[in-house]
Amino acid sequence: MKLHELKPAKGSTHAPKRLGRGIGSGHGKTAGKGHKGQNSRAGGGVRPGFEGGQNPLFRRTPKRGFNNISRKEIVPINVRDLERFEDGAVVTIESLFEIGLIKAVKDGVKILATGDLTKALTVKIDKVSPAAAQKIVAAGGKVEVE
Repeated sequence: MKLHELKPAKGSTHAPKRLGRGIGSGHGKTAGKGHKGQNSRAGGGVRPGFEGGQNPLFRRTPKRGFNNISRKEIVPINVRDLERFEDGAVVTIESLFEIGLIKAVKDGVKILATGDLTKALTVKIDKVSPAAAQKIVAAGGKVEVE
């Protein structure tokens, strides 16, 4: 069997309902929408989540806190995670992707100071905490904030 030979099993599909095609079709005149009313009109119906005037679910549920729409999503990486690199390596966002330390970046990457570093690395990242920069320099490396 080839892809172009695939088709649904016999009897598993139905022909679409042909609405408004004359009285003999059984779906003529009002086309299955009944007489008058909001849902019979063109463009009629209610918006998603509308419950007929009853207080809708999304308004009934309690809400807490504050959602900052301009929040920056920065991926944290600890100094101890940089031990995976070889001595003298250049650490960039691309190299972090390759080694599998990060999966996705929206607003940048920041190196934090948790753990210890024994290798001299050149770090070229968006942000580095002061304590992390100290640890990298103490291990013989360099920090270049881009």
